[in-house]
Parts: sequence; C-alpha cells; structure tokens
Amino acid sequence: MFRKIAVAYNESAEAQRALASAIQLARSVNAELETITVMAELPSYTTFASAADPALPQVLKTDRIEFYDDLQERARVLARHNGLELQSHLVEGSAVDGIVKLLRAHKADLLVVGLHQRDLFIARLWSTVYELAQEAPCSVLGVH
Repeated sequence: MFRKIAVAYNESAEAQRALASAIQLARSVNAELETITVMAELPSYTTFASAADPALPQVLKTDRIEFYDDLQERARVLARHNGLELQSHLVEGSAVDGIVKLLRAHKADLLVVGLHQRDLFIARLWSTVYELAQEAPCSVLGVH
C-alpha cells in the first residue's frame, strides 16, 4: 500500500496534527516516514535593512534555519517515541514546487497535509493545498 509517507510540516497546529496522523499510519502499514519543511524566501524589506547592517540577511537566514532544525528535531523525537525513524528535509522557495520536487525525488507514495478548520483565511490557504493535490505525484491525505 504505502511504503513511503511524507508530511508537509511546519510550526502550525495543522501540521502537528498531520504529523501525528502520519506517524500512526506509518506504524500501521510499516512505512518509511519523512517530513518536508519549506523555508520561504526572506521578505524583500530585508534588502533595505541590509543597508544598515550588511550581515543582517545572513543572520536572519541562519536564525530561520536554526528554528526549523529545532522544529524538525522535535518531530524526530516524537517519531522515535512512537517507534519510528524520521527523515527531515528543509527546502527553500515555493511551497508547492519544493514539496513536489522532494516527493518525486524520494518516490513518496503519500503526502499528508494539515487542513485548517473553519479558518477565515481558508480560501487563500486552500489554494496551496489544492495546488499540491493537483501537482503531487502521489496520493494526498488531508487531516483535520
């Protein structure tokens, strides 16, 4: 059925629920598990701030990498606590493109994504989930 399960993972509560569900599913079908975290580009205003401090963009990028490394480590600890090993991937750029490229490269069978429940911004956020569902080279499971 599913041999490799990937989770679109970030700091949101929705992604945490998706990871918890993916861990349960991976255990039940004896699948490999991995997370994909997308680190968006720095906002354009950081180029203006770099006029005052040329090192600022690199400092901000380093801080974000440390933040996401810590986030991914917590996911690995949760997976280990449930008897699974977890591979984590951090990609930069567009969420959809980054996730789809990794899904193809790693030959994932299933992508698990967290869905927002009754959120005012659902229309805007849904477009990313919808685009992932259209572009993903594998099945997509949405978790509430």
